[in-house]
Amino acid sequence: VDRLKKFYANLTSYVLVISALALINYATNEWRYMWFLWAAFGWGIGILFHAIGTFDLNPFFGKAWEERKIKELMRDDEELKRWE
Repeated sequence: VDRLKKFYANLTSYVLVISALALINYATNEWRYMWFLWAAFGWGIGILFHAIGTFDLNPFFGKAWEERKIKELMRDDEELKRWE
């Protein structure tokens, strides 16, 4: 629950700050150069990785991989103990 709470706090901060930057950008140059998109893109990548970690969306090292790896390590440990 704590991870989810931190993710939503990060997402809320992202929306508020990027919105404020967009308003400042518009007020200063009326979209001639949309510099706020650089901040939105950079922080957006961070949000993406935060979501992947929070919701266990990692296709390479997810729960299934973790369980397989634990079983493999336990099997290796048992074989090692057998030969000691």
